[in-house]
Amino acid sequence: MKKILFTIGCASLFLSSCSKTVVEGAQENQKQSFVWEGANVYFLLTDRFNNGDKTNDVNYGRTEKSAKLRGFEGGDLRGIINKVEDNYFSDLGINAIWMTPIVEQIHGAVNEGQGATYGFHGYWTKDWSSIDKNWGSEKDLQELVDKAHAKGIRIMLDAVINHTGPATKEDGVFPADWVRVSPQCNYDSYKTTVECTLVANLPDILTESESDVMLPPQLLAKWSKEGRLDKEVAELNAFFAKYNLPKAPKYYIMKWLSDYIRKYGIDGYRVDTVKHTEEDVWKKFAEICQDAFAEYKANHPTKILDQNNFYLIGEVYNYTINDAQEFPFPDKKVNYFENGFDALINFDLRSTQKETSQQVFNRYNDILQNEMKGKSVLNYITSHDDGSPFDKNRKNTWDAGTRLLLTPGISQVYYGDESSRPLEIDGADGDANLRSFMNWDEIENNADKKALLHHFQKLGQFRRNHPAVGAGKHTDLQNDPYIFHRKYENDEVIIALSYFRPQKMITVSNLWKDGTKVRDFYTGTTAVVKDGYVVMDTNSDIVLLEKVKQ
Repeated sequence: MKKILFTIGCASLFLSSCSKTVVEGAQENQKQSFVWEGANVYFLLTDRFNNGDKTNDVNYGRTEKSAKLRGFEGGDLRGIINKVEDNYFSDLGINAIWMTPIVEQIHGAVNEGQGATYGFHGYWTKDWSSIDKNWGSEKDLQELVDKAHAKGIRIMLDAVINHTGPATKEDGVFPADWVRVSPQCNYDSYKTTVECTLVANLPDILTESESDVMLPPQLLAKWSKEGRLDKEVAELNAFFAKYNLPKAPKYYIMKWLSDYIRKYGIDGYRVDTVKHTEEDVWKKFAEICQDAFAEYKANHPTKILDQNNFYLIGEVYNYTINDAQEFPFPDKKVNYFENGFDALINFDLRSTQKETSQQVFNRYNDILQNEMKGKSVLNYITSHDDGSPFDKNRKNTWDAGTRLLLTPGISQVYYGDESSRPLEIDGADGDANLRSFMNWDEIENNADKKALLHHFQKLGQFRRNHPAVGAGKHTDLQNDPYIFHRKYENDEVIIALSYFRPQKMITVSNLWKDGTKVRDFYTGTTAVVKDGYVVMDTNSDIVLLEKVKQ
């Protein structure tokens, strides 16, 4: 696509005003109520986004030299808070932040074949009831939630129930009535995907168990040393009594994870390794999460953002929107949407390079408005564990951003998509390539990256302001240039892509009445509907039309 200049001169037959292209979203409240199905989510690795507190960079004796990009690098909750305060997310049009798990990780390092690796990514849990000191404190988390909420941004944490962290000399294996250490999954069937370990030395929680088990001795010893053993045991006993549940491993973890909802008011969970755990586990988890969210709202009436329920997004690896509501295992299909999930991560969009936007948008709309009505998918072009992103070499970053932010469904901006953060790093191996530290210096000093960021900001703000973009019904209006309409309840927009002529003539008859004032959000140009048309001059090939209140 053609890159837009930051200052736009404009003239048109029917223009009522002319404005510069500026980003106003940081101070502007959402024009429509928040709708999860049209959300613009920012996904970041907590350790790799922004270092706001250098005093917490080393904890728990994690001093062993790690392989390239496989150790802790200093990102923390304070760093995220700083960017919330600086309006970085607001300027991007972000209305939900998803962070990798922040619970306490194993203290030791392991070698998975790429050299010494620590749990910097957050998926190697040691203690679900504690926040890892490398990322901050409970006070930091509460501050982050409160300050994000004040700007209309939801906070989504990452939930892991499937497994603990690997065993190291510093971190023992949980007891045999808590985990299995073999066999390793071979994915030939539902059973060999669920009742097995994902990889060697990743103990698998016995999520099928309904038997009472004692707390792991390492947690008892840890909590006793920390002076909170009695408190934790009392809370667990109250939890099991309230829900009339056995003291099975999965229910312990559900209690610990739901505490982050009832204590801090987080708004959603992205759930890890969903297909490796029995689906009824997630149904129960959803019930407990909703109950915890209701409890938080009842106890904090002045902090309620809206009447949305707690939101659950599942990672069913290799699920695509084409599967609709039934994910196929080799020997059976499972409907995870009927088992607690509002949305699943969609592994399809990052592979749509050979399809036109028109083909993708219509295919997604057909599925979301029919077989998946009332549910959604989270689309991405880049992620932390997908080695085949939409634009691995970052050669088509503008088009990738346009595809992501205008596709029906929820959008997931992976940190650095908006700044062309490299996805291949010299000396890194495997998924470490996808997890480099955020390239703040390049954003500051590179004009091309600033321009790309501005592109993401304009598209992101438009999506945030208009739930119709992600959640609305899609209707094609014209093929060449490509023009379409999206409508969700009382919100509607008209978008044009690949419109390379300076003067744009867009038919809006039967949609918007003559005399309606409209604005192209991308350039700031305004016009009035006349004879069923909007006519305006811009030097961008994208037009994002919205009605302007008169």
